[in-house]
Amino acid sequence: MTELTIPLTILSFLCTIGFIFWRPNVNEAIPATVGAAVVLLSGSVTLADLGVITGTIGGAAITIMATIVMAIVLESFGFFQWAAEIVVEKAKGSGIRLFWLVNLLCFLMTLFVNNDGSILITTPILLMLLRHMGLKNHQKIPYLLSGALVATASSAPIGVSNIVNLIALKIVNMTLYMHTAMMFIPATIGLLLMVTLLYFHFRKALPLTVPTAVSGIWNSDAFNGNHPLKSKPLPIPKENRGKFMRNILIFVFAVRVGLFVASYLGIPVAIAAIFGSLVLLGWRWYRLQISPVDMLKKTPWYIIVFAFSMYVIIYGLHNIGLTQLLIQFLQPIAHGSMLNASLMMGFLVSVLSDLFNNHPALMVGTITLTSMGLDPLTLKVAYLASIIGSDIGSLFLPIGTLASIMWMHIVKRGHVKITWGDYLKATWYIIPITVAFTLVILAYWVSWIF
Repeated sequence: MTELTIPLTILSFLCTIGFIFWRPNVNEAIPATVGAAVVLLSGSVTLADLGVITGTIGGAAITIMATIVMAIVLESFGFFQWAAEIVVEKAKGSGIRLFWLVNLLCFLMTLFVNNDGSILITTPILLMLLRHMGLKNHQKIPYLLSGALVATASSAPIGVSNIVNLIALKIVNMTLYMHTAMMFIPATIGLLLMVTLLYFHFRKALPLTVPTAVSGIWNSDAFNGNHPLKSKPLPIPKENRGKFMRNILIFVFAVRVGLFVASYLGIPVAIAAIFGSLVLLGWRWYRLQISPVDMLKKTPWYIIVFAFSMYVIIYGLHNIGLTQLLIQFLQPIAHGSMLNASLMMGFLVSVLSDLFNNHPALMVGTITLTSMGLDPLTLKVAYLASIIGSDIGSLFLPIGTLASIMWMHIVKRGHVKITWGDYLKATWYIIPITVAFTLVILAYWVSWIF
């Protein structure tokens, strides 16, 4: 290292995060790659470190890419349009019932796809539906904002729904199966509290009645701009659609369960994910005569580049002593009790996420945890608390996650006016209450099952 190593590494991190916030419409992999290159040239990360980083994010990147491939295949079948039609049908003209069903859809989308995919796919669907229903701007916000918050927060119950969660799992050497066993109940209870608070916050803005028909919407000009649906007709004949979609859903659910079975048996989760995506690709090729070659163009490979580059930058901060400073501050508190460790790490990562984005915040927090000398159970609780901070606490501000940044951009492009003030009116009290409640539940749940 040279005398410029530390200032260059810190400047690289701040400039990368600043650019992502300043230009959310620019592919985030570009500033991250530039930042990583500067960190590498500064000497804070060595070539040997790059090998460690590759081994850490490799499995997570493959797993999330396989999941995204499955989502693209589902889009080819018209699965998401079909799901939207079911939501409208089950709402039966009630704006209140539609609110709960929209949030259920966003929850399931994240569990079956991932948080970024849920935002990118579900938000354009909701924009089209709400415009088709003729709702006013202030009536659209409850559905869009609650859906976005739930979609992002829903990556907490199972680690496989978020690439940074998967990377953190690798860092603390924790299996996906163990993560879910310890986290699913507390995080899901926390989500129920959050959506209940959102309902009471928005209840006066919700329309009492909404239209029940969506026929023709997928071919209409309901949403201008690029989006996953591309306003194309459903490829599966209507009379066979219900049975076909249910079969697809059962298969996707089986693949999802297979990831946890693989984790429990010690089989790399990435292998199970690849197998599921290949089978689904073959199914589409047979049914729709669409070659898998289109995946080369449609798959967002930049996600891997972004994750790798951000970890290079964070590893550089670790090497210049950032995590040692955090350890000196956090270690006495974390060793106090399991509840202290949960609350401390949860709120720390929440604050760091809202200031610097949840990707670097969770990586810094997780690396710090591994160097604090905690007993195995407290380490796991502190790690899971970090996930709650990263996936839920980061939602306090719309810049806390890449998903929320993308969501703001998509909504504005869909001609719905929503300001930071509109966002903060809901999150300023709902997110802290949800985070605190979930962290306490986590500590007592883990204490009970172990």
